[in-house]
Amino acid sequence: MTRWREQRSLFGEILNWMLAPLLVLWPMSVGLTWLVAQGIANQPFDRELAAKVRLLGREVALQSETERGLVGFVLPPRVAEALRPDEEDDTRYQVRGAGGEVLSGGVLLATATDEEHAAPGEVRFRDDEADSDRVRVAYMWVPGVDRAGIGAPLVQVSETLGKRNRLATEIVKGVILPQFVILPLAVLLIWLALARGIEPLHAVQQRIRRRSSGDLSPIDERHIPEEVAPLVRAINHLLARLDESIRAQKHFLADAAHQLKTPLAGLRTQAELAGREIEAGQHDPAALRESLRQIARSSQSAAHMVNQLLAMARAEHEENAARQGTVNLALLARDTVRDFVPRALDKQIDLGFEGPAATGAGSASAGPCILGSAVLLRELVRNLVDNALLYTPRRGAVTVRVIDDPFGQVVVLQVEDSGPGIAIAEREQVFRPFYRSLGTDVDGSGLGLAIVREIAIRHGAEITLGDADDRRRDTAPARAGEAGPGALFTVRFPAAPVPSPEPGGPALTDAAAERPRTEAGFA
Repeated sequence: MTRWREQRSLFGEILNWMLAPLLVLWPMSVGLTWLVAQGIANQPFDRELAAKVRLLGREVALQSETERGLVGFVLPPRVAEALRPDEEDDTRYQVRGAGGEVLSGGVLLATATDEEHAAPGEVRFRDDEADSDRVRVAYMWVPGVDRAGIGAPLVQVSETLGKRNRLATEIVKGVILPQFVILPLAVLLIWLALARGIEPLHAVQQRIRRRSSGDLSPIDERHIPEEVAPLVRAINHLLARLDESIRAQKHFLADAAHQLKTPLAGLRTQAELAGREIEAGQHDPAALRESLRQIARSSQSAAHMVNQLLAMARAEHEENAARQGTVNLALLARDTVRDFVPRALDKQIDLGFEGPAATGAGSASAGPCILGSAVLLRELVRNLVDNALLYTPRRGAVTVRVIDDPFGQVVVLQVEDSGPGIAIAEREQVFRPFYRSLGTDVDGSGLGLAIVREIAIRHGAEITLGDADDRRRDTAPARAGEAGPGALFTVRFPAAPVPSPEPGGPALTDAAAERPRTEAGFA
């Protein structure tokens, strides 16, 4: 059932919505036709029945004039002939006196009620039942007979409904039977009209099927119905985005291949050089050690490049953004910075962390929290710290700080270094993949800041770049290895909603922790 609903046919659904009302209205049409046929069938027979009532009324009036008061009624032969039943229907009559007593005819017909009382001489009709048969009754109070003010005689003529029902049935047959031919024909015409109407959809489908896999050009919107044009425009918009994405991926792959060629070529060159020295019988340990160091450096550079490419792929993957949870940014940044302490010690860089302290039980939820992927956020911090350590000269300083908003709106991450800084003209370009600032001899892949920007976008964060020390800002960045204005990266994350503290739970602290350091780095 679920699969059928997912693959339902638009053609079949439109056809169902058009035919379902038709099939519902058709029985209603039959019922209304029967009611109208009954009314039409009653008209000629009612006129005939009214004529019989008037004829009977005139005889009652004549006998009343003759006898000076109606105490009985004798049906004349000519009137009896007119009231004689035919082969299909039974006809009865009845004459009632002013007091409602039956003067002539059968007693099966009931007298008219007060609601049915009419002026003398006016013929009225009602449906009644006599001797278990449904009958049509015409009745009239005889005019000109009520001389004493006690009322006029009532004459009634009834007739069974055989001829009426037969005529109504014939009318219904004459109306309904042609519909049995018209209805299937209408269904066929509707089906053909729908098939003709959705033909442009099939044409668009065939045009798309005939395209090659690499053709992402827009679909021609000419000769397309107005109702289909929004769908085609949406497809064209999707094709444009796909084309842009594929172009970006091709450009990225080309840049990645170009960047990987350098360390791989170095590996091959050093390996061939060491091989030639061994084949030539030269066993200089120093030369071999240098070749091995170059091989190790090139392999490390290639491995770093591959890891950065994998991190970039993880950052761009939609599924990683979907696996979000509450992350304590202070604890995550503190743990990430701790991993860089040995590297900072090697370069004699003062690496420190500043942020809210979270101690005791429940510290994982205390402090500045954001909604996001812990894996991607750790990668963001790692790349910012790695970039800062790369460009900070010896005996420089790198500071990572997490600032908690007292109003609970944002959580700010800052990474500050004392390196050469980044010129204002290059601050937008440094976030592009494989871009590296000119005038620097620092080894790097050029992917770190691109990964940072991608992860920030996935988490709805805003990233800005400025000088760490405005007092030392220069028109151009200092050379690598020299002190400069430094770079200050600031990432503003939307803060996660703070849950209400449970009674008796640990209190949260928002006091800023002192900057813990050793003589050369993070404590």
